[in-house]
Amino acid sequence: MALGSYRQFCPVAMAAEILCTRWTVVLLREFVAGSTRFNELRRGVPRMSPALLSQRLKELEAAGIVARTASPSEPGVFEYQLTVSGRELEPIVEAFGIWGQRRIEADLSLQHLDVQLLMWDMRRNLDPTPMPPRANVIQFVYPDLPQTQRSWWLIVDPETGVDLCSIDPRFDVDLYVSVDLRTMTAIWMGLDTVRAAVASERMLLTGSKQLASAMQTWLGLSPFAKVRKLAS
Repeated sequence: MALGSYRQFCPVAMAAEILCTRWTVVLLREFVAGSTRFNELRRGVPRMSPALLSQRLKELEAAGIVARTASPSEPGVFEYQLTVSGRELEPIVEAFGIWGQRRIEADLSLQHLDVQLLMWDMRRNLDPTPMPPRANVIQFVYPDLPQTQRSWWLIVDPETGVDLCSIDPRFDVDLYVSVDLRTMTAIWMGLDTVRAAVASERMLLTGSKQLASAMQTWLGLSPFAKVRKLAS
């Protein structure tokens, strides 16, 4: 019997022994979102230590939820994929997010700001469709953060996809976005809008008018942004 076992035959208790350890559901969120490699998973859970991430991956593999395979294109690199059993958990993970968006107060959610997670989420959900059909560089500047976390670059290329940089890539910037982290997080979660933030001068857009006017569209937003908030 595993350490900390509920010692119950109930299927709920047995499933909870696997799924309710710290970070496990959040890690499953990353798999559902499409992450497959260790470093991708780390960027989605930046506050999780590499040692604990390795441990949780081994536990999920032992439970038959995740399969570890060698990358077919890069020798020495391994990828993690949800198994059939793991994919059965996708609606459960989605239900967690829907409940959290609907029932947890916005002010409480916005107390837990994380610029690394926010930018990583924005990177993988960005919709390049309304952008000019060429490489586009958007620099986000968060004046309220320390210098080492203040600037981030999204590089959107029609051929290579979307890349995220926290170190200046030395490319010409098409659009500068200056905004505080709380406002940007609220917009991402569907609790605020680009138009309202610009009108109230909480966000300043400088550069390409086409990118600026379409920002609410190409930003993509959280998968749960359309869920109506019920908590006051």
